[in-house]
Amino acid sequence: MNYIQIHIATDSSIYQEMVIATLYDQGFNGFETTATGVNAFIDEDNYSERLVRELLKPLSLTFTATVIEEQNWNELWENNFSPIIIDDFVAIRANFHQPITHVQHELIITPKMSFGTGHHATTYSVIQLMQQINFQEKTVFDFGTGTGILAILAEKLGATNILAVDNDEWCINNSLENIQENNCHHITIQQADNAATSEKFDIVIANINLNIIIQNFELLNKAVKPNGLVILSGLLTENETEIKLLAQKFQWEYITTKEKDNWIALLFKVKN
Repeated sequence: MNYIQIHIATDSSIYQEMVIATLYDQGFNGFETTATGVNAFIDEDNYSERLVRELLKPLSLTFTATVIEEQNWNELWENNFSPIIIDDFVAIRANFHQPITHVQHELIITPKMSFGTGHHATTYSVIQLMQQINFQEKTVFDFGTGTGILAILAEKLGATNILAVDNDEWCINNSLENIQENNCHHITIQQADNAATSEKFDIVIANINLNIIIQNFELLNKAVKPNGLVILSGLLTENETEIKLLAQKFQWEYITTKEKDNWIALLFKVKN
């Protein structure tokens, strides 16, 4: 199967967030933000140039489309995906990179079409927040797992029962590969369109986007145990007040915010 990469030219972080949210709802299953715009990916069979043009017209944004052959995908990542180190806490590399030993935790993530490599500011900031949390013997719900990177890190930090969900089959398959690569044994992967779950968890993580978080806020609230912790990300700095007000309605106690490149991750304690 071939894939279509479209590049939407905009250096506005607000427009980038709007583009990602809009295209995510239309089946695009991989995103990369750069200084000059957004790269979005979709399998060729589901691509509609007319639809993309109509979606971007209200924003007055233009785009270019490129066909990426499936057999060239790994080569593309090898040429563009470099290791990342977050403090001395976590190193993230692909399986074709040399090991990185001078950190507390090394994660091997081969992202392919999935979101979540640590390069994007949201994932970076969530990892920084996770550094502040005790995961020992905790249960974790990772909503919108992408590559599985945050679920994998949660297990490395001591979590013993992790449920990771995503709505995209490609992400599910990619996360399963990464879980095996990192020798994880306490992560359950499920494909789901929302945050509904019959379980309650000590820690809930949702690194996705503003619209999906708002749509699933009540479900996320139901998924967390009393006195549990919630990390929300995929948000811009201008979304912070809106998210805090919504959290207050559910009696979530705000703890702190991490910010990078105008993107934020927020940590709350739930008292329900």
